Amino acid sequence: MRGVQYYFERDLMRWTRSRRAVFASLVMPAAWLIFVGLALPIRFTNNYLDFITPGILVMTMLFASLQGGTLLIFDKILGFLNKFLALPVPRESILFGKILFIAFRGLLQSTVILGMAVLLGVKINNFATIPLTYFVLFIFGILFSAIAITIALLVDDYDSYASINSMASMPLFFTSSALMPHELMPHWLRIIASLNPVSYAIDTIRSLFTGTFLLNGIIELIVMAIAVLMISVYVFRRATV
Repeated sequence: MRGVQYYFERDLMRWTRSRRAVFASLVMPAAWLIFVGLALPIRFTNNYLDFITPGILVMTMLFASLQGGTLLIFDKILGFLNKFLALPVPRESILFGKILFIAFRGLLQSTVILGMAVLLGVKINNFATIPLTYFVLFIFGILFSAIAITIALLVDDYDSYASINSMASMPLFFTSSALMPHELMPHWLRIIASLNPVSYAIDTIRSLFTGTFLLNGIIELIVMAIAVLMISVYVFRRATV
């Protein structure tokens, strides 16, 4: 645990020194929340902002998680990862420390978005469900942070990782239930959305906002997060840089 704490604090200190990066990471989801949620006249709901806010929260966590892989990329480029892997501390400490930091950073960004949404009039029927909302975002963040860190370990340079990131992030978001409910999607998109883990998180948070509870969505996210973590641990144990 001490090793995990060290790597977590290291990345936290590095992030807090770059305030412009913090600000930039909030601009896009905030813009989506304001300009898409408030501006689009959507017929299937009286208040599209209420509908899209869970999608923006999950999108914020998704992008923060996938961008988190660059932390490991730069450690590789600068030669730090070689030294970390040679230390007597278990290699999983690197993985878990970075995953926890990336999830923590995503939760901070999501908190800002959630606060803006409440100020803009988003209705949350039961504020007691907010801790569960954070739990869903945390599990979702662990899932995609583990994927991002594992990919970053396997690719050779920043450009390769950036290409994979851009190729995966927007399709994952647009093929989810973020922008419209499943029943209004074309049949082919409904099938993809039903298999998309981004939809599981969005649908679960959307149900929490309305005062209901989707246990299946949380269980599915936990199972996927555990499976991906096991793969990530295996890859890290065999890693050579």
